[in-house]
Amino acid sequence: MDGDTMKMPQPIPYQGSKRNIARAILAFFPTKINTVVEPFAGSAAVSVAVAARGKASRFHLNDINRPLMDLWTEIINNPTSIADSYERLWKEQKGQERDFYDFVRNQFNKTKRADYFLYLLARCVKASVRYNSKGEFNQSPDNRRKGREPQNMRDDVLAVSALLKGKIEITSKDYKEVLANVSQGDLVYMDPPYQGVCNGRDTRYYRAVDFDEFVEQLRILVQDDIWFIVSYDGRRGHNKYGKDLPPDIGRKIEINAGRSTQSTLLGESKITYESLYLSEALLGNLDIPISKLPKIYSFAGKPAKLFTDSCVEY
Repeated sequence: MDGDTMKMPQPIPYQGSKRNIARAILAFFPTKINTVVEPFAGSAAVSVAVAARGKASRFHLNDINRPLMDLWTEIINNPTSIADSYERLWKEQKGQERDFYDFVRNQFNKTKRADYFLYLLARCVKASVRYNSKGEFNQSPDNRRKGREPQNMRDDVLAVSALLKGKIEITSKDYKEVLANVSQGDLVYMDPPYQGVCNGRDTRYYRAVDFDEFVEQLRILVQDDIWFIVSYDGRRGHNKYGKDLPPDIGRKIEINAGRSTQSTLLGESKITYESLYLSEALLGNLDIPISKLPKIYSFAGKPAKLFTDSCVEY
């Protein structure tokens, strides 16, 4: 099974993960890359897909959420141990699923243990993290399910470890520190919090990302001729979410990500479009001439296909 048809391993379930459109995003990666850098790593779906296809030899995963990066460290460097711990927790919950979840959540907030975090991510509602004002995990469990089967979790943990071990740097810094150290030949993929541009605290994230500050950081990358791709805003049908980045940041392309889950539940047929911003330095190093850059058509969960009329380009 080759890298274009294989199922990507993903041990960390994370709402908003780019796993379903990773193939579409990778269509804009150059043939040769020094290091793939993710300053807002989350579930690192893009880096995993890049590693599976052998498109880069080094990776740098960063996220301000330190427990998440500690979990990634365990998955990559100690895969058998974290898989064993997850299996023990999964079995121990039997017959007391709700009370056990509450116990693990309380213990995680005290200890930040990686195995506790993995269990919570596998059991919480819609794989959607939530934090209170103290930075404590406070999402409720999905009481309809017990979480991912241990063997399936183990398979993905071992697979991701095999792809990334010995090739990766894992940090938990402010994203600006990470961007300050990228070099030409690296590719920076950024999927920052959409709602970081809004007023008020977003319970999904440890820390918001200021829109103006983020734009200024991107302009520095543009000046330094750094390759980057940003997933930032999008729309569902005619309803837009997120704020457009300025046109001088790079080329904006929309990816058809298919019918949204919310639309399906409501009996509607609205299509979700994810936006990508491609730096001019990156576009100049693609195999495809900029003037003939194809638009991308990608249904969630299916391989991306190239068409000329399936995606809106600006």
